Formats: sequence, structure tokens, C-alpha cells
Amino acid sequence: MTYTTAIFYFFAAILVFAGLRVITSRNPVHAALHLVLAFFTAAGLWMMLEAEFLAITLVLVYVGAVMVLFLFVVMMLDINLDKLREGFWDYLPLAGFVAVLLMIEIALILGSRHFGLDVMGTPVPHAADYSNTKELGRLIYTEYVYAFELAAVILLVAIVAAIALTLRRRKDSKYIDPAEQVKVKRNDRLRIVKMDSVRREAAGVRSEEQKP
Repeated sequence: MTYTTAIFYFFAAILVFAGLRVITSRNPVHAALHLVLAFFTAAGLWMMLEAEFLAITLVLVYVGAVMVLFLFVVMMLDINLDKLREGFWDYLPLAGFVAVLLMIEIALILGSRHFGLDVMGTPVPHAADYSNTKELGRLIYTEYVYAFELAAVILLVAIVAAIALTLRRRKDSKYIDPAEQVKVKRNDRLRIVKMDSVRREAAGVRSEEQKP
């Protein structure tokens, strides 16, 4: 066993462990931290495949921005873990069926027919002036341009759906209607109250009486 194989199995073992802890951890913060560990180990595997751009993008974008924001949101929310676990056993048969189906699909795709060592061997070392970013951009916008555009449309639909699901009116929250705010008049906001004038002599007498 070469040192590259040993490093690969080391990163792969950590990645599998972190992935299992993401779905088995009861604390959402611990699950998010294990997901950060999974991103780091996946970036290490991509570095071994000479995909430096993907590795640094995974660390900077997902670990440095997305996961940090997710951790802040999870820690600021008051999550009721007992209520979150309600109905777990009711959905377990369906979830198990979907998990088995996904494992079968992954096994068929990642089998030796498509990803074996005889089909995809060790990456060929490139020269020092080889640009991984340039090559990735060329593949995205030539051979995989339709898949890239389809992924962009799916992400746009997911953003709109997330906004639609979270845009709910709460009875205990105060809202401002801009249309009603623009149509407001002075008489609706200002009330003039007439009061009798107070003479200075009476005010002076009261101030003298208040002195000790």
C-alpha cells in the first residue's frame, strides 16, 4: 500500500464517520459541526484528485459561509428537540425504503463498470502552468452547459419555494402595510388639543408652595 492509498483511506474513513454523525446526532449543532468535518475531508480527497479549485471552493463557500450561517441560525433558534422527534417511527418504513433505494442507485452508479480502477485510473500529473479553473470552466460551458443551466433553474425554484414557505403571517407580530402608510393624512396622525392658558402668577405661587 502506497502513501497516497493510505491517505485516501484515512480521509474516506473520516468522511464516512462524519456523514453518519450528521444524520445520527441528536443535537443540530453537533450535526452541523460534523458536516463541516465532512466538507474538510471531502476537500482533501479533491486535492488528491488534483481538483484544487473545487477543494478551495468547498472550504471557502460551504465551510466559511454557508455552514457558519447555518450554525448561527441553529444556535439562535429555540429548537424543541422533543417535538422534532415526534412521528419518527411513523415515517421510518418509508424513510428506510427510500434509503435502500438510494443505496442501490449509488452502488449501480459507483460500481466498477463506471468508476473502477481499470476505467478511471490515477490522475495524470499536469505541468505547473496547468489551470484547473480554466479546464473546469471549459467543461461547464461546453459539454455540461445544459446540466449547468438546469441546476441553476432548480436552485431558483428552490429559493422561491423556500421564501413562499417561510412567508407566513403571525398573529403576535406587527406588520406595516406600505399602501395604507402612503395614503395616510395629517388628520389621521395629528390631533390638536385646546388647553386653557395658565397665568404666570398662579404658576409662581404653586412653585413657591412646592419649596421646602
